[in-house]
Amino acid sequence: MSAREYNFDGLVGLTHHYAGLSFGNEASTRHRLRVSNPKLAAKQGLLKMKALADAGFGQGVIPPQMRPNVGVLRQLGFGGSDAQVLKQAFEQAPHLLSAAGSASSMWVANAATVSPSADSLDGRVHFTVANLNNKFHRASEAVTTERLLRAIFPDPERFAVHGALPQVALFGDEGAANHNRLGGDYGAPGVQLFVYGREESGALIPARYPARQTLEASQTVARLNQVNPGQVLFTQQNPAVIDQGVFHNDVIAVSNRQVLFCHELAFLHQETLFRQLAERVPGFTPIVVPQEAVSVGDAVATYLFNSQLLSREDGSMMLVLPEESRQHQGVWRYLNGMLAADNPIAELKVFDLRESMANGGGPACLRLRVVLTDDEARAVNPATLMNDQLFTALNGWVDRWYRDRLTQADLVDPQLLQENREALAALCGILNLRLDDCYPDCRTWV
Repeated sequence: MSAREYNFDGLVGLTHHYAGLSFGNEASTRHRLRVSNPKLAAKQGLLKMKALADAGFGQGVIPPQMRPNVGVLRQLGFGGSDAQVLKQAFEQAPHLLSAAGSASSMWVANAATVSPSADSLDGRVHFTVANLNNKFHRASEAVTTERLLRAIFPDPERFAVHGALPQVALFGDEGAANHNRLGGDYGAPGVQLFVYGREESGALIPARYPARQTLEASQTVARLNQVNPGQVLFTQQNPAVIDQGVFHNDVIAVSNRQVLFCHELAFLHQETLFRQLAERVPGFTPIVVPQEAVSVGDAVATYLFNSQLLSREDGSMMLVLPEESRQHQGVWRYLNGMLAADNPIAELKVFDLRESMANGGGPACLRLRVVLTDDEARAVNPATLMNDQLFTALNGWVDRWYRDRLTQADLVDPQLLQENREALAALCGILNLRLDDCYPDCRTWV
């Protein structure tokens, strides 16, 4: 059956700021407490979406979440009016206010794990929302993520959206950032590769940074998504590279169809994995970057692998990269050598995403890949698919509501909270989303 890949990018939220909340993500830590520019961040993301849509790639939008999350602050014992809750949190525990104000839902590669209908036993597209329980600022996203996915993919005959796994360490799930799908045509059955960092009974774990994804979570997601058991592989990420800042698999590897582009130190048992993929994926083509050409540290600093690998109409592939990869002499030299070699990657496309990059999220973090047949694509909420009209409307919306300067201290401002509430109400109108479905408290906000 004919199918194509769509990338649904997260729209950067109004409270985008640098708080260094993500231990293990070195860019996040390095830029802690610097001044951010939410308006620029949102516009950089929109430019990437529009450019890829104009190039013929399927492109959609996932809206941000309501922040600061006053409800979660009330759970933590801060009381009174909304303004008083913000003030108490800022005075007593500013890191908790930052967590409740995080715009991290922009990185929708962590929103869910997706199984196309070609791989699912019931013939539907499945989404399992990630619980993200390794980080407090992200664990509160799951409920709204589920609502948003149900609103964007509303047809239960074609789409199944599953809630997040239990919020316990055993089932630590980081979504599609630790998931790959390899195969031939998008509409044909593929091989789903789940990458985990630790397992309950396993001894090999990182020493410095946490391994966020568990084998048990990956196995459960595969069951929930009804992936044909014959189309699943599980493999462990190399603990040594997690300790160098590779907090998700998509920081060290990216796949598309028959190609797996990765570092030579990406996986714990890499040669075994390659043999398994060669047996299951016709024409399996690994493109392995040696440590001597690009170190793990340089890959993390430039997000070489946190890229999008997209199929062009002629069957060749385009690699979407952050500007940081072009600015690094050694990485750019490697990429141009790879481009000249005999492999499917025929084009490099660079985007300036420095606002997202400074918080530890590159091109791949910003998008959730969803393979859809033509019939399934027609069942998607059409107002969320990128085109000229939507691009203009969203840019105007950003101009109306976003600030061009934000610090941690600004989160205490009750006016910022109100701006978020009014902005999301307006956004629902643009994206044809029901306020009560996506943001059920919105009727009391505006």
